[in-house]
Amino acid sequence: MNEPIREKEAKRLRRRKRERRGVALLMVLGAITVLTVFLTELQQETTSELASALADRDALKAEYLAKSAVNLSRLLIASEPTIRTSVPLPLPFKQLPVWEFTDIALGPFNDETGMATFGGMLGVDTSQSKGLGLTGGSFTVKIVDEDSKINVNRAAPIQDIDLERLLVSHMQGPQYAPMFEGMDPDGQFSTMQTICGAMTDWADQDEVLSTCYVGSQAQGATGAEDNFYQTIGLEYRRKNAAYDSLEELRLIRGVGDDFWATFVEPNPDDPKSRTLTVWGQKAVNVNTANPQTLLAAACSVCSGGAGATQSNASQGIPLCTDPNIQAQFLGLLGVLKTFPIPIFSKPADFPNLLKSGTVPGPLGAMLGPMLTPLLAQAGLPCGLNAGANKQFTVTSKVFSIYAEGVVPGRKRTTRVRVHAVVDTRGVNPLTGGTQTGSTTGQNPQGGTPTGSTSGSSGTGIVDPMQALATNPLGKIVYYRIE
Repeated sequence: MNEPIREKEAKRLRRRKRERRGVALLMVLGAITVLTVFLTELQQETTSELASALADRDALKAEYLAKSAVNLSRLLIASEPTIRTSVPLPLPFKQLPVWEFTDIALGPFNDETGMATFGGMLGVDTSQSKGLGLTGGSFTVKIVDEDSKINVNRAAPIQDIDLERLLVSHMQGPQYAPMFEGMDPDGQFSTMQTICGAMTDWADQDEVLSTCYVGSQAQGATGAEDNFYQTIGLEYRRKNAAYDSLEELRLIRGVGDDFWATFVEPNPDDPKSRTLTVWGQKAVNVNTANPQTLLAAACSVCSGGAGATQSNASQGIPLCTDPNIQAQFLGLLGVLKTFPIPIFSKPADFPNLLKSGTVPGPLGAMLGPMLTPLLAQAGLPCGLNAGANKQFTVTSKVFSIYAEGVVPGRKRTTRVRVHAVVDTRGVNPLTGGTQTGSTTGQNPQGGTPTGSTSGSSGTGIVDPMQALATNPLGKIVYYRIE
């Protein structure tokens, strides 16, 4: 009787063992699943942190590549006098546009491509050079001469009639008339003179309303500046102080995207196409200004040029009223800009061209037969407004440096841009520690000696404190990292 009971118990135990046979497997699979989820989350978190660290590393490296390009560009600009004295020139030019060759001049400090470009210019092999060049990144740099543009900050602190003539001449072409006939981005009607006056009123410190009637309509008495911006619901009013950046122009009434693309920066990818600036000198550099700026400058100083339209063309000159002649004039200036040396050797050359209708200097002797008929067709010579010679220069002192650091990666390329504006006015030039041409003995007023000499070479030692009084690389007046 006990035998059947034991047999039943054995069967029951065997059945329970068979039922429990998959428990261990399930526990193992569960553990593997938990570990897989944990490791996946850990890998994703670690990968994200690694990618973030690499991005920060590349961004920092690209930023310092761009900053290095800015400093090298400042050194190149400061070295212009030394470069100019070592190059044989047909005329004693006051400045050479060395900044136009930045990509080549800074090639030895860039990557292999930049070094190869520099070596190709000199006809040397740079592949075996040591201590030069970059690894793991590169930079691109473009220097823009701000003195080649119309400086709207000329209105600060007081109104400038010459600036108003420049702005009107820049916008008065008959091809632009439809732009001022419709509503502006604020839903208002803004004429050319209204926008010009708004630009100058923003910067000048007085409360007198500018009208920019510089042509046939005489500038009569005007009222006080109104609160236009607050009237249309904007939360700001006229600044009555100098512009701090170019983007501040977008706050001016009538300045929208179409206006910006036409009169401020036609090509956003090429800062050299820009025609307006808030930095720079009062005078326009006629050697570096683009053709559009020179056309506006010509019309602004010619009597009857600024404010002339096709409807009152008899009061102006064809150069400022006829789009066909303007196109020919712009094409001519574009051709002249291809010459590797400056066109004008002194500031008075450009006003003299407008006044006489002939190109001065050796360039005029070479191209005169081709240029004189076109200048006559354009209505030149013309009478000049008072103070015309003071509106131009042939040297630039303020420059925008657009530098971009580039660091390539496996899946993406990191880029950091730096825009710096450098003012070199009033700085001590780079002299290499000596100053040539210094004199000995007493100065003409009988004071202290003007300099000491070393031996019989006539080279004086520069006072270190005088050399450090100003930064020879110029003063940074604007700096932005993107």
